[in-house]
Amino acid sequence: MSAQPDLLYSEEEEALRAAVRDLLTDHCDAARVISRTESDAPHDLSLWKALADGMGLAGLLVPEDRGGQGATHREAAVVLEELGRAVAPVPYLTSAVVATEALLACTDGGEVLASLASARRIGALAVPLHTAPGAFFPAARAADGVLYGELTGVADADAADVLLVPADDGGLYAVEADAVGVTVTGQTSLDLTRPLARVVLDGAPGHRVGDAGPAVRRALRAGAGLLASEQLGLAEWSLAETVRYLKDRRQFNRPVGGFQALKHRLAQLWLEVVNLRAAARNAADALAADPAAAGDDADAAVAVAQAYAGQVAVHAAEEALQLHGGIGMTWEHPVHLYLKRAKADSIAYGTAGAHREALAGLVDLQAP
Repeated sequence: MSAQPDLLYSEEEEALRAAVRDLLTDHCDAARVISRTESDAPHDLSLWKALADGMGLAGLLVPEDRGGQGATHREAAVVLEELGRAVAPVPYLTSAVVATEALLACTDGGEVLASLASARRIGALAVPLHTAPGAFFPAARAADGVLYGELTGVADADAADVLLVPADDGGLYAVEADAVGVTVTGQTSLDLTRPLARVVLDGAPGHRVGDAGPAVRRALRAGAGLLASEQLGLAEWSLAETVRYLKDRRQFNRPVGGFQALKHRLAQLWLEVVNLRAAARNAADALAADPAAAGDDADAAVAVAQAYAGQVAVHAAEEALQLHGGIGMTWEHPVHLYLKRAKADSIAYGTAGAHREALAGLVDLQAP
C-alpha cells in the first residue's frame, strides 16, 4: 500500500523558493525577458550561471557522491514553479531535469553528469519536445562509432554543449554539440523563451553512455511530472497579476474587479489553480519517493498532473490576456509570453489526451 503523499511545502522548500524568487526579481524582469526574445540569443546564460552555478541548482537531482546536491524532485519542483512565474529563458527543465535524469539511468555517463551538475556544461536530450513518456521516439543511425540522422523539435538544443542522442542500436550517446558532423539549426517556436531546434548528425562521433530505452523513459517521465510545477507557476502569476490589475483599474467610478461577473471568473480560476497545485505537488512527491523505479504510483501521478495542468495554465493565461483588456494585447506587456509558454507546455512531453490514455491503461479503465 502506497504512503500518503505529502503535498505541503517544507521550511527548506519555502526558503529555496524565496532565494530563487529574489534572484529572478533582480535579474529576470519582464522587460529583460522581452528584450531577450527579440535578440539572436534567447537564452539568458548569465541568469543560468547565477541559478545553476551560483546557487547550485543544476545539480539538485544528482546525488552528492556523483557531484550534485543530493536533493529531490520536490525541491526541483519549487525551482520550476518560480521559473514558470518569471517565464525565465533558461534551460533548467531540459538540462537540470530531463538530460540529468537520462544520465542518472546510464552506467557510463558519470563524467557528463558531473559536468551538468556543476553547470560547466548544458545538456539536452535529443528527443522531440512533444514526446510523451513511454511513446515512440526517433533514433539516429549508428555505424562504425559515428551517428547519422535528423532530429527535430529538440528543446534548448541551441544552448546545449552536449546532446544525448538515442540510436538505433539501443544505445544513448553523448555527442559534443560543436563536434564535426553536428549541425544545430533553430526552428520556429511559439514559445520564444524555450526555442526548438533541428539537430542534424552527419558522421558525428558519440560516446555510448547507456541504454536509450530506460534512460529516455525515465527522463521524459520526470520532465512531464515536473513540467506541471512550471505550469503551476505560470497559472499562479496569471491569476495574481489579473487580480492586481482588476483592483487598480476603475470603470464607472469603481474598481473593475468589483463586478460580480469578473469575480465569478476569478473564483473559478482560483479553484483550478488550487487543484493544479495539488496535482503538481503529488507528481513531484511521487517522483521523489523512488525516482529510479518505474512504479505505477509515480506513473499515475505524472499522468494525472499532465492530464490537468495544460488546460489550467492555458485558461489562466487566456483569462489574464482578456481581463487585462487592450494592454494585454501589446508586445510590451509580458502576458503574451505566458500564453505562448502555456500553449507550448500543453503539448510538451505528451498532450493531455495522451496522458489520459496512459492513465486509463494504468488503472485498467480502457475505453469501449
